[in-house]
Amino acid sequence: MRKLAAGNWKMNGSRDSLGEITALANAYSAPGCDILICPPATLLSRLSDVSGPAIATGAQDCHAKTSGAHTGDISADMVKDAGGTYVIVGHSERRTDHGETDPDVRAKAEASLTANLTAIVCVGETLEDREAGRTLDVVGTQMAGSVPDDATAANTVVAYEPVWAIGTGKVPTLEEIGEVHDDIRAALVTRFGEDAKGMRLLYGGSVKPSNAAEIFAVSNVDGALVGGASLKAADFGGIIDALAAS
Repeated sequence: MRKLAAGNWKMNGSRDSLGEITALANAYSAPGCDILICPPATLLSRLSDVSGPAIATGAQDCHAKTSGAHTGDISADMVKDAGGTYVIVGHSERRTDHGETDPDVRAKAEASLTANLTAIVCVGETLEDREAGRTLDVVGTQMAGSVPDDATAANTVVAYEPVWAIGTGKVPTLEEIGEVHDDIRAALVTRFGEDAKGMRLLYGGSVKPSNAAEIFAVSNVDGALVGGASLKAADFGGIIDALAAS
């Protein structure tokens, strides 16, 4: 299994940001793990042109349909046409800000797989869920409803991002991260069999160079989905180095 360091730029970046990608590509021509950047849709094609062979690119979302009257949306086929090979689906900010449900997320993941893209399916609990002891139930329900039936280790990644840790500086304990990742792995193996042992599970939520190594040492953590720390090559490089060494 090749571990994965995935950067989600969210609604950040401009053409001037492409210099960070050039710096990253120059520093990691033969990295010890897979590297992915998911910029805003406005930058996907440009970023794909300068990222080099060692850095994959992807979108932060896609529509479930291939085309049609869906103003402001992009399809999985459009992502592929722009050079992307991955799509993030079901991020908590999409679930919260746009009311996306588990069936919505599954439909987008299915569209991604149909377009021969790799889907990164995001799951995670709120602080209220965590404090009420509902974390495993909430994540399990999201997994069952959001991950497509034709998911494989080759076409699907699962990202656990506790909502309360995203961009807050708060991080679950290593034991809490391990408990959720172990539970996700067990659920995937139960559903998909031995192939699911090779499905990459990412942790996301305030990952930075200073805490990356200890997070990557946790059972069933195969990489990270990184937000703000992926915007600068120097910061993301520290996380990539920690993952490659894990």
